Amino acid sequence: MKVTTASLTLLAVAAISELCAAVPTKRADSSTPTEIQILNFALTLEHLENAFYTQGLQKYTQQDFLNADLPPWARGRWNQIAQHESTHVSFLEGVIGDQAVQPCTYSFPDTDPMSFVTTSFMLETVGVSAYSGAAQFLSNSDYITSSGAILAVEARQSAWINSAVLKANPWNTAFDTPLDLNHVWTLASGVIVSCPSSNMPLPVKAFPALSFPAGAQPGQTVKVSFNATTTGQLYVAFIAGLGATFAPLSSQMTVDIPSTLQGVVFPVITSSNQMVADNVTIAGPTFLSFHFNSDDVNEL
Repeated sequence: MKVTTASLTLLAVAAISELCAAVPTKRADSSTPTEIQILNFALTLEHLENAFYTQGLQKYTQQDFLNADLPPWARGRWNQIAQHESTHVSFLEGVIGDQAVQPCTYSFPDTDPMSFVTTSFMLETVGVSAYSGAAQFLSNSDYITSSGAILAVEARQSAWINSAVLKANPWNTAFDTPLDLNHVWTLASGVIVSCPSSNMPLPVKAFPALSFPAGAQPGQTVKVSFNATTTGQLYVAFIAGLGATFAPLSSQMTVDIPSTLQGVVFPVITSSNQMVADNVTIAGPTFLSFHFNSDDVNEL
């Protein structure tokens, strides 16, 4: 099984140590972001993706892709994805007008074509979760329609990367995973160095980063890492689809990864074993991907 870590299965069966609860995540306060704030949140993410593909395709040539044993047609598809992200930026800038935020400065983790591929998969997948999670704050029918059209393209791109290039599952379950604004921002902030001070403030905050060991797999007991001071029993909420599976975190910072997990999962450290909400989030999320084959069996 291939596993990617950076910052989906709706489980029907819970073991004694694994409690299930419904998502979506609740905001820490009762404030409702404005539609312009939500559009600028989307534009911030599109700027990030646009910069990633622009920089990556400048760094890695067609020969670099071939030397990494990637298909000869792969780089051309990423050129098309780059054009999509540039178009998304231009479209959102046109909708928002003079309040549109400007690009930030970034530090991306890719160091070679294969890490470019896995980072691309993570960004596209998080993009899908961002759009689906933010949809609840939109009321303008034109904004809802255009956001849905962008979400669909991000989902197609994510599926193409994981199936056609990485030779793994093109989807997770019958439901994708909507993420809270702050959870998305926590993942995005890991590659954002700074943003222009003139940008509209966004209604988001980043939680402390959470990391799992490379190669972590369902059924394993692993030690997690995060920098937050807290007391009392903590849990890891493995957010997947429209639900989350909870497992207790030991005093040694170890957790049993539920053996039933498949596909993309977003683990979060919480102080609750019944809900995922901003006011009980301690750290995370991070990004895990547990690949499975066409026989619905995890790939080791």
